[in-house]
Amino acid sequence: MVEPLSLITALLIGLFGASHCLVMCGGIAAAVGNNSATASSGKFSAILAFNLGRISSYTFAGGLVGLAGLWLQQQHDTLLLLLRSLAGVMLVLMGLYVARWATWLTRVEQAGQWFWKRIQPSAGKLMGKTSLSSRFALGMVWGWLPCGLIYSTLSWVAANGDPLMGATTMAAFGLGTLPALFAGSLAAASLSRFLNHQVTKQAAGMLLIGYGLWTISSVWLPILDR
Repeated sequence: MVEPLSLITALLIGLFGASHCLVMCGGIAAAVGNNSATASSGKFSAILAFNLGRISSYTFAGGLVGLAGLWLQQQHDTLLLLLRSLAGVMLVLMGLYVARWATWLTRVEQAGQWFWKRIQPSAGKLMGKTSLSSRFALGMVWGWLPCGLIYSTLSWVAANGDPLMGATTMAAFGLGTLPALFAGSLAAASLSRFLNHQVTKQAAGMLLIGYGLWTISSVWLPILDR
């Protein structure tokens, strides 16, 4: 079952993780546009194809971890409690990162380095190609770049134990990252300033921390009240 609150939260995580998205994917997205046709329509199409490929990988990963979460939950009820507790903790860490109060979340990125080293050569080969299908494929590869925001969102998705929900939630996360990357790629300075403004980041961070604490409390308070 698709939960609107989860989709909205995922969208906000992507949207307000703008500064991290620009660091991780902004350079490659800009290069994709610059290496394409000089007309603005050509650049827009290339950047859009790249980002659709990236979001496709997020969606696939969301469905995969949702399926894994479902399997774990079926093994033992305790695993469900642990998964949801981990999801709450990761939401809090995301909030701290987005607000720029702590950057512990970046350490999570090290977990995916071994996989990225194996697929990175494919990204290098695709960079030299300019067709839209190549840009889409490049985005799909780049979607597996180690990223703390993605990993933490995936851990939260796994706690839902629903493949469809996992896929749609990660698609919403990917859509949330689009404004920042389009702003960076197409030089939309005013949008970049808004997304990176300290007040905006802190407000988003507090919302995520609050949601994370609510998630943790919803798991353990019923148990403690028994």
